[in-house]
Amino acid sequence: MIDLSKLPLDPGCYLFKNSDGEIIYIGKAKSLRKRVSQYFADREKDPKTEKLVEKIADVEFFVTSSEAEALILENNLIKRHKPKYNIDLKDSKRFASIVLTDEKFPRLVVTRNRTIRGKYYGPFVSAEARDNALKVLRKTFQIRTCGKLPKRECLKSHIGTCSAPCTGKISQEEYNLNLRQAEKYLAGKGDELIGSLKNEMKVASEKMNFEKAAVLRDRISALEALHERQAMEREKRYDEDVINYIVSGGKVFLIVFNAINGMLASKQEFSFEFKEDFLEEFIIQYYSENQIPREIIFPDALSGESLAALTEYLEKIRGERVEITVPQRGEKLNLLDLVKRNIEASLLSSEKEASALREALHLEKNPHIIECFDISDIQGTNSVGSMVRFKDGEPDKSEYRRFRIKTVEGADDFASIAEVVSRRYSRLNAEGKEMPDLVVIDGGLGQLQAAVSALRNAGAKIPVISLAKRFEEIYRPGKSEPICLDRKNPSLKLLMRIRDEAHRFAVKYHRLLRSKEMVGDNDD
Repeated sequence: MIDLSKLPLDPGCYLFKNSDGEIIYIGKAKSLRKRVSQYFADREKDPKTEKLVEKIADVEFFVTSSEAEALILENNLIKRHKPKYNIDLKDSKRFASIVLTDEKFPRLVVTRNRTIRGKYYGPFVSAEARDNALKVLRKTFQIRTCGKLPKRECLKSHIGTCSAPCTGKISQEEYNLNLRQAEKYLAGKGDELIGSLKNEMKVASEKMNFEKAAVLRDRISALEALHERQAMEREKRYDEDVINYIVSGGKVFLIVFNAINGMLASKQEFSFEFKEDFLEEFIIQYYSENQIPREIIFPDALSGESLAALTEYLEKIRGERVEITVPQRGEKLNLLDLVKRNIEASLLSSEKEASALREALHLEKNPHIIECFDISDIQGTNSVGSMVRFKDGEPDKSEYRRFRIKTVEGADDFASIAEVVSRRYSRLNAEGKEMPDLVVIDGGLGQLQAAVSALRNAGAKIPVISLAKRFEEIYRPGKSEPICLDRKNPSLKLLMRIRDEAHRFAVKYHRLLRSKEMVGDNDD
C-alpha cells in the first residue's frame, strides 16, 4: 500500500514500480502528492490507466525546482528506462535548441540535432516561448534569417527587421557586435534587454496603446522563460555525481544524484549513524562498488591532505582524472540545493514519521526498524506465520520471513504468535544480529500478551505493541486502555501499512502451501 501522505507537494517526477521493482510508468507533476493521488482516486479511468493502477506496488520520486525541470527530467528518465505504460516514441527527438551558426554573418536558428556547426543554447521546453523569444532577438538585433546571402536586400530590410549584411549596409564588425548582445542574452544575461522592453511596455500603457502593450508583455514573458535554468539537463559531455547530506538526530541522511552526459540518470539514498569524517569514509566505500565519474560535487571541503589522498585513490581506481568540486556559487551549488531538497522530501520525512510514532507510543527512541507478525489459516489448516521488516518507513524485503507453524494444533492465534516470535528472536539473539526498534503484532490484547511472554523467554528486550484491525486500536503491555489515533494520523497510517503488508505476505504463503503443499527456501 502506497502512503500518499509521504509524497511532497513539490514539483518533480514520479516512477511507478510493480511488485518486482520494475519501473512501469514515469510521469511529471506540478505537485507530486496531488498528481499521484489522482491515480488512486475513486473515479472513472480509461482501461490503460486502470490496468496500470492495478500493477502499481511502489512509487519513487525526484523533486525538481520547477515543473519545467520535471518535464525535461521525465523525458530523460523515459528514454533511459523505457517504461511499459509510457508512450513508446521510437523516433522521438530531444527538445529543440537555438544554435548560433558558424558563418561569416551568423544566424540564430532552431534545431533538434547537432549537425549544424555553431554554439548551442537550450534545450527549451516550450516551443511557443522559444519561437517568440527567437523572433524578439532577431528583430531587436536585426539578425539575418536567409539561408544564403542574397544579392540584393529583401523585404525584411525595408521593414527594419534585418540589417541587410548582403548589401553591405552593416559592417561585419558591427553585425558581430549586435550578435554578441543577442548571444549574451541567450547565455542568461539579458536583464538590460528585458528592462528596455518593460519601459517600452509602460510607455505604451500610458498612451493607452493596450494592444501593443499586450504584445510586449507576451514577448517579455518569452524572454524571461529563457532564463529558466534547466538544472536537470546541462551541456556536458562527461559524467558526474552530486552528493549532499543532512545530519539530524545523530544520523546522516545522504543522497547521490548520478548524471550521465549531463542528464540525471538515477538517485541513491543512504542513512547511517553520524561519525567524524563520515563523508570521506562514505566516498571510499561507495566508489569501491560503484562507477567513478569524472567529477564529484559535494558540499564540504576536505583538508588538503585528505583531498589529495582521496583524489589519488579515486583516480587510481578509475584510471583517469577525477575532479572533486566544492562549489560556492552558480549552477553546481544549485544542484547541491536540489539534492538537499530531495533529502528533505524523502529521507527526512521518514525521520519525522519515526519521531511522531515514538511520541504517540511513548517509546524511548525513534523506531527506525519495525518488524510485524501475522498469522494466517483457513479452518485451522496449514497455519502459517509471516514477519515483515520496515526500515525508515520502507519495506526491507530481504529481511522478510515466513513460518510454518510446527507446535500448534488447529487454529490458535495466541500460541501461533508465541511460537513465531520466540523462533525469530531466539535466533537473532543467538546469532548476535540486529534487533528491531519496535515489534508490531496483528491482533488485540491476547496476541500482545502471547508475544510479550515469547520475547521474555527469548531474552529479547524490545518494545512491542499490537494493532487490532476492527477499530485500529493500539495496545501496549501493562495498559488495559488502548491508544486510539485518528485514522488520518501519519503514525497510525504507517502502522496500518506495515500490518497490511504482513497480512499480505502471510496470505500469499498460505495460498502457496495450499496449492503446492510445499515449503519455500525462505522458511524460518
